Amino acid sequence: MASGRAILFNGFEPEYFYPMRVKGKVVQVSRRAVLGGLFGSVAGTAFANAPLTSLMPIARKGAPARRIAVSAKSIVEAAGLSGKTSFVVADAATGAVLESHNPLLPLPPASVAKSITALYALEKLGSGHRFNTDLLATGPIEGGRLKGDLILAGGGDPTLDTDALGDLAARLKAAGIREISGKFLVYGGALPGVKSIDPKQLDHVSYNPAVSGLNLNYNRVHFEWKRGSNGYSLKMDARAKRYNPTVYVAKMQVVSRELPVYTYTDKNGIDSWTVARRALGNGGARWLPVRKPELYAGDVFQTIARSHGVPLPNPKVVKSRPKGRVLVRHQSAELRVIVRAMLKFSTNLTAEVIGMAASAAGGKRPASHAASARQMTAWAKSRLKMKKAKFVDHSGLGEASRITAREMTAALVAVRARTGLPGLMKSIALRGADNKPIKNHPVKIYAKTGTLNFVTALSGYLRTRGGQDLVFTIVSADLPSRGRIRRADGDVPQGTRGWRSRARKLQNQLLTRWGTTLSG
Repeated sequence: MASGRAILFNGFEPEYFYPMRVKGKVVQVSRRAVLGGLFGSVAGTAFANAPLTSLMPIARKGAPARRIAVSAKSIVEAAGLSGKTSFVVADAATGAVLESHNPLLPLPPASVAKSITALYALEKLGSGHRFNTDLLATGPIEGGRLKGDLILAGGGDPTLDTDALGDLAARLKAAGIREISGKFLVYGGALPGVKSIDPKQLDHVSYNPAVSGLNLNYNRVHFEWKRGSNGYSLKMDARAKRYNPTVYVAKMQVVSRELPVYTYTDKNGIDSWTVARRALGNGGARWLPVRKPELYAGDVFQTIARSHGVPLPNPKVVKSRPKGRVLVRHQSAELRVIVRAMLKFSTNLTAEVIGMAASAAGGKRPASHAASARQMTAWAKSRLKMKKAKFVDHSGLGEASRITAREMTAALVAVRARTGLPGLMKSIALRGADNKPIKNHPVKIYAKTGTLNFVTALSGYLRTRGGQDLVFTIVSADLPSRGRIRRADGDVPQGTRGWRSRARKLQNQLLTRWGTTLSG
């Protein structure tokens, strides 16, 4: 067991002990104790309303920031990247800027915005917050018969999956219910309904689903196809580890055409899809977005409940939560666990849900995810001093959001020691000349990535080879090229792959340079 190691990533190095000053004495504190103290401090009203930031200090006059052999301008120009690049790297302890390039240029953050959403949700909801999904009854149970309505009521859980609905159905049966005399209702009004996070995205991309207070499988439906002697067999299902029910509120039809590959229409209350025959090949599968999340969850629960011997009528959506007693409740994991997964897998639905839930925590539900994003923008301006920030959503999917590298870096410097954010971020590996991750590299990076077509961002924490703790933000964007993209260009518009590759290579060069040249 190592000792005498300084904290950078709030305990991200397991089994190590860290020196901390307590009442004037230096003591060795374990990683678990550090994490427990950090997260324990944000339970309830997180951070105890302590100020989250101060202005980023600049290196003192007469003591300029450390120079690096190759200039920032040279390394950016050598990348051959169209558009604009902005970056700032600062000392994590003092906030002194060590190097910058276009530091005040507002650019889209892409999924880096989720770091701000995480901070917003942790403060407003508390790290121990859990989301509830309830089965309610409006009447008594007599002889296995519920004399009243059964309601599947969502509480905003972004992680609810088909297996969780299976557990609810099993517990409903265990409660003695075999049939109901009333209606089967579904409620998702705990959060505003959003048909899609960003309407400018293609209809079929699964990372742009609908959002509501009742979400299932990140509001995605699994589409699978196989070629047979008589054409294609198609299946739309809500698969999870233990359950794989067929979905009836989403339908697919194979049509003879070249393009587009997919089309979507809202037809008779059903998500109606078509797919171009020539795009299918012999077989395959993909996830498609769900546009009717409440009906989707109700449809799946009805099928599973039937398999448990509890037949239900077809689900009907209600706008307000009916009064009734809770028969069964499913609780999500704690918010800090949800946030860690969101930052690792960059799930847009999770970001929108926790962001809107944070906005609603003050007692007034926002009218939309855009209205909630405006509340988060005001919070970031006030609490994080991000005066130039603008968020149009909580996920970063909308291209109109803006941050500056200087303000983003300053915010991460300010929250580093008290929020636990570094320990929730994903480990980023430096890459060698062959573009493969370098194993056991002494430079350690924990950060949030962000990618849109012709936009690439990265922001987080770095420990150099020499042990210096840094905070950085890098954003590159070619907005004119992005503005020329048409829906007919498909999932991967021409030029995006090469541009993204050059942008990521630039990020890697900057991180390698900072990590191996700067030292404490």
